[in-house]
Amino acid sequence: MSTILDLAARSHHGTTLTEFARELDAPLSSIQGLVNGLVATGYLDERDRRYTLGPAPFLLIRLAGKPTVTSVTHDDLLALHEETGMTAVLAIVVGSDLYYVDHASSDPRYAYLAEGFVRRSLIRTSTGWVLLAGMDKRDLWTQISALPPGEAGRVDHFLAELPHIQRDGLVAAPGASTEADGVSVAVVEDGKTVAAVGIMGSHDEVAERRSELVEVLQRRRSEWERRAGAAGG
Repeated sequence: MSTILDLAARSHHGTTLTEFARELDAPLSSIQGLVNGLVATGYLDERDRRYTLGPAPFLLIRLAGKPTVTSVTHDDLLALHEETGMTAVLAIVVGSDLYYVDHASSDPRYAYLAEGFVRRSLIRTSTGWVLLAGMDKRDLWTQISALPPGEAGRVDHFLAELPHIQRDGLVAAPGASTEADGVSVAVVEDGKTVAAVGIMGSHDEVAERRSELVEVLQRRRSEWERRAGAAGG
């Protein structure tokens, strides 16, 4: 179901049953029944045999009374970018994937990832390591067990660092990705990790500036925690 909603949300002109079936590699008849149910409950709209995202997901967000992350704003990411000269991202988990939902950067690669809501691997990003560490044990093991065998080395490295990440709510230069590296902290609201903020750059730059970046994020995180505490009462 999540794949169907994701496809519908990304399509500007609507998605057909055939396109859903092809993407899911499933019989058209089984997709028809599932899509009909989503239309009936308001998760999808249908017009001219094309399906777009319906009002139900937006209603659920409004009923919850707040967005996913309230203590970190776009201005906070801009401030991090201005202070460090590096890319700042806000990441969340959706299902088994990581998404950058906001960013401040002069690097078009990160703009593409954030603005296109491109899926990222939790085990291949520093923000992903923070988000994994903030999960309940049952959810964490479910995520780990679903990873392909080729990620065994990264899983071993992550598990070795897990107690430190859980203690500090922070990971610095884990080398999780071959493309870049980062220093990331957990965003905690109401006692739960709801997101992660990361400062991203090349492996060499992150390694050279590791202590500085840790200090910057710890200081900023204290500001976010005070803000969240004030908002909560």
